[in-house]
Formats: sequence, C-alpha cells, structure tokens
Amino acid sequence: MDPLANLLNSFSLHAGVFYTGNICGIHDFERDTQRGHLHLIRSGDVQVRGVTRRRFAVTEPTLMFLPRPDQHRLVADEGAGADVVCATVQFGGSGINPITASLPDLVMVPLSQLPGVDALLDLMFDEAFHEQPGRQGVLDRLCEVLMVRLLRHCMAQGLTQGGTLAGLADARLGPVLAAIHESPQLEWDLLGMAQLAGMSRARFAVRFREVTGATPGDYLAGWRIQTAQRLLTRGEAIKQVAQAVGYGSASALSRAFVRKLGVAPGEWVAQQEPRHAD
Repeated sequence: MDPLANLLNSFSLHAGVFYTGNICGIHDFERDTQRGHLHLIRSGDVQVRGVTRRRFAVTEPTLMFLPRPDQHRLVADEGAGADVVCATVQFGGSGINPITASLPDLVMVPLSQLPGVDALLDLMFDEAFHEQPGRQGVLDRLCEVLMVRLLRHCMAQGLTQGGTLAGLADARLGPVLAAIHESPQLEWDLLGMAQLAGMSRARFAVRFREVTGATPGDYLAGWRIQTAQRLLTRGEAIKQVAQAVGYGSASALSRAFVRKLGVAPGEWVAQQEPRHAD
C-alpha cells in the first residue's frame, strides 16, 4: 500500500500552468481560497513580496509553492527579467484538504536540492518556452508530477507542519493513517490503532498528537467526514455514505456532520451545488 498514492487518489491533484516566459517588473497575484500557487523560477533574480512579513529575494533556480496564497507579487529586473513558470495547484474539489493543511504557508526549495528531477525540469522548461502541439496538456501533467516529487521531499525532509503528511512520514504512525484512509468504515479504536503502530495505547496517543496535532479519535472523525463529503458530492445516498465511512445510520452521520461542520449532510450538499455548477 502506497499511503501517498492513496491520499492523492482521495484528493485528486490537478495543476494548471497559466504563465510561462520572461517576466520584467511587477507581477501581481490575487488571493486564492480554492487553489495553491506554484512559481518555478528557472533563471534570474526575483523579489517576492506579500508571502511573508518581509520581502525576500530568490537568486537561484527555485521552486516556490504557496498552499494558501494570499495576494502577493513577483518583481523582476526591468532589463534582464526572470524566466518563470506559474501554475495553480488544486487537491480535490475545494481549497480545504489534508494535504495542503499539512504544509506551511510557503514551501521554497532550490532546484539543486530536489534530487532526481533534472530530466523532468528539462522537459518542463522545453515545453514551457517552445510552442508545440499539445503544450498545455503536457505542461499541466508535468507540473503534477513535479508536485508529487515536492510532496515526497517535504515528507522526507520534515518540511510539514503536522497533519496528515507528517503522520504518513512517521515510521510508527504511517501504517495507521494509511489503514484509516484505506478503510474508514472499520470499527477503529485506540487499542487497535496502537497495536498496528506497535505501541502502547498511552504512548501511541501522545505520539499521534505530537506528530499530527490531533487526537486519534479526532483525526478518524475528520477523515470520515472528509470521505463522506467526497461521496456525497458524487451523488451517493446518505444511507450508503454512512455505511461506507463507519457510521451505523444516516442519523449518526448527520450528527457527526453537525458536530464537525455545523450543518447536516443535505444542507451541506445544497451549499456546494452553485460551486459545482460552474
């Protein structure tokens, strides 16, 4: 079982490259509540403003990912400029998901520190800076592959800020989270989770909260509700969804929905309809 692949299957990754080329001067980007922003700086010096309290400079080929982008800007020299690729990145149907929630507001990695991506980047830059048939589709898919490599890097280097990715990267907790993700309908309890992790209940509960920032029970409930939301948006009946995520009845799922989201499942689905109608 590949826990990251399972997570990406649940929260499908979609990237859309919207700019490639040489930028000069000021380029503004609006706040985006539904998608992350990726800025791949191939060459040139770039001043970055609005991402942190202080502006900073990028002076080497770098990948920047903003999971929850606020209004920000890139500023390049008016003469030499900078070669960049900019894209939106979305996991699932909304901006709320356990993948980006596990990342800091800014992930910035020099390309020299991303091992094994040279061939991928060469192909990406070749597509980005040359007009060829099918260019947009190729760029989008390559950008998605690059994001998966970035997520691997974040997990391996401890760049997460708790949450699901940190839990999956933990040797003891990873198998537990992967099993919950795979089978949320099972009757999970603290003892069963601890045994799967090879730990006592007390040690497991402490470690789980230290790594993920949530108790095992809260994490399980949250994952079940997120899974239920995905199934409901596909048009599945509440009764079947309740069984699929480990609740004995539609009323039990409804109570859990209200506790977590403040609304019943039917009301939540109605609120999503305008968004999915676009």
